[in-house]
Amino acid sequence: MGGEDEYRSVVFDESFVRAARLQEYSARERMTDHAPAVRRRPPLRRGLSRQVLVLVLLIAVAFGTAIYMGVRHPYQTSALRQPAEPLRMTVIPLAPTGAVPGHADAEYLYAHSPAAQYRVGAEGIPLPASRRTAHFSDSQVVSALTTAKDYIVRSSLDPDVLTGDQVRTVRVLLDTDQLDQFDQSFAHPAADGRHAPTGWLVRFDPAEAKLADGRIRVQGSLQAAETDASTLEVTADHTFVYALRAARAGAPKEASLFTVRRELHFRFDRDDLRMHTAQLVVSYVQAGPLSCAEDSTNRLHPLLAGQTAKAGGPAGTDPYATGSATALCGSLATSAQPRV
Repeated sequence: MGGEDEYRSVVFDESFVRAARLQEYSARERMTDHAPAVRRRPPLRRGLSRQVLVLVLLIAVAFGTAIYMGVRHPYQTSALRQPAEPLRMTVIPLAPTGAVPGHADAEYLYAHSPAAQYRVGAEGIPLPASRRTAHFSDSQVVSALTTAKDYIVRSSLDPDVLTGDQVRTVRVLLDTDQLDQFDQSFAHPAADGRHAPTGWLVRFDPAEAKLADGRIRVQGSLQAAETDASTLEVTADHTFVYALRAARAGAPKEASLFTVRRELHFRFDRDDLRMHTAQLVVSYVQAGPLSCAEDSTNRLHPLLAGQTAKAGGPAGTDPYATGSATALCGSLATSAQPRV
């Protein structure tokens, strides 16, 4: 009982008891005079531990990296790509020196013209043998050539484009950076070397002419080349020969030939190759028989069988006006006309 009196003055409150941790010691520890009766737990650390902070930091870095890679994927170059250049176009009417030859049979005209050996339609636009370049694969080169061919076919051979108001089938193949220029060309045609619909596509005035034969003759070439590590260019040079006759009622039924030579330069970046679109950067067009006095900006006004060019040259050019294109006109060689 005397030993109990020794600890009677010690009071164990509730907080002390909860903070204490009982531990049973070994016999060796119990034999040691300095072994404490109770061992205290290490003090609790308030707040987040270092391991938790490191884990949170790693998760934040990983999440930020995922967002960054999603915005700037290494295989997407749209954030760094240069905007497409505006199309530069030249349309040159070719005036005949005499009356336009005509014949009731369009096949007869073709057979007696320089287009006698031309192929029909898209067959006259064959894809060349292609090979990979330093920075573009075989499939990418083929994609560029195919897109260029699709544009040429739709803009030069589609009857709804040639004699109608269809333009959407051509528009969808253009790079998005050029759509505003394309739309403005058709909304507000201008002979400024930038906004002539006939620079984008071939179309006739449907009130004046219609196709006498849907089997349009074509001959030309396509070539692809790499200009730098991020750009492919395709050069197209084709001659199209259309058999036309007058559209108005009571007009002569004889057909005549109309020739259009189009030199087009296409540019493709990797986004264009993926989206099956093209940047049309140069359009050089020669077409006839046309009258130099007629405006060929919005639509072509072909001279038909028996017709002659109107007197007068092209519209005047003002050398003081800035931003305007020089009015041009050429003479259609007699050898380019069918022999009837």
